[in-house]
Amino acid sequence: MATIESIQKAYIDYVLTEGEQPKSVYIFAKKNKMTEAEFYNYFGSFESLEQNIWADVAKKTLAEIKEQEVWGQYTAREKALSYFYAFFELLKQQRSFAVYSVKKQPRGFTTPLVFSELQKIFENFCNEILSEGLESGELSDRKYFSKKYKDALWVQFGFVLHFWINDGSTGFEKTDEAIEKGVNVTFDLFQRSPIDNLLEYGKFLAKNGGIKEKMGFGI
Repeated sequence: MATIESIQKAYIDYVLTEGEQPKSVYIFAKKNKMTEAEFYNYFGSFESLEQNIWADVAKKTLAEIKEQEVWGQYTAREKALSYFYAFFELLKQQRSFAVYSVKKQPRGFTTPLVFSELQKIFENFCNEILSEGLESGELSDRKYFSKKYKDALWVQFGFVLHFWINDGSTGFEKTDEAIEKGVNVTFDLFQRSPIDNLLEYGKFLAKNGGIKEKMGFGI
């Protein structure tokens, strides 16, 4: 009896051996001694199967990092770093498949469909930790922009994924460095900065437009 795990494993083995998707579900099922019905019990297509593989890595990542005893004491920044490090550590186990899957995606500015389920899981996680950060005051609550914080983290995730795919350093140490620098820079932007003080000062001057006259300056 086929299971989600056995179908995933068989699919990964097929695409890495053949370098492409099976020509049909019938061929794939026959090769792996299952019926088409067994495949369709779990997946509607090979595309949905690949989506599921990526989503599973994200789910396993969350399960793993949230088991840490110190998880509840982490800041939003530390939780994000923990997610990034753990995700790519898990992905090492399926690196060949990840490289195959990423490299066959069309180039463009929109997120490929294969990452759609992964993106939902990632953004839900980001909303969770960002809400905590905003509530605690760790992050700056900026009108309009705060809602875009999760989008910035998703862009950062996509950058690190492509960096990792092309990383030839020992133990992917360059990717670890990219994660550290990238996530920290992103969170620096989320926190209160001199630009916030400048904006508040601008608002103050706008509300108190007559202040220079009151002070007697003729400038």
